Amino acid sequence: MMHADLIDQEDLLGQLKSLGFQVPSGSTAEQACECAVRGLDNARANELRRMVKDMYTSSATILPCVRQAIDQQLLPALADYQKNHSA
Repeated sequence: MMHADLIDQEDLLGQLKSLGFQVPSGSTAEQACECAVRGLDNARANELRRMVKDMYTSSATILPCVRQAIDQQLLPALADYQKNHSA
């Protein structure tokens, strides 16, 4: 049987944790994204942008709950951060 590359909640949590974000185990994608955007600074914002870009440009399928959490939590927070911290 062939398995497609999927990005699920566990993958999202793993990626966030590998970047140094404090995300409680067992968090939903939405909760993980909420944790990731707390206390954004330039370094954290850049890491999150890179992670999202890599996920969205990869050939992997992002499960709907993960995509929704990114679209509703991460992307708006990153846009607000950039708007409020650009020179």
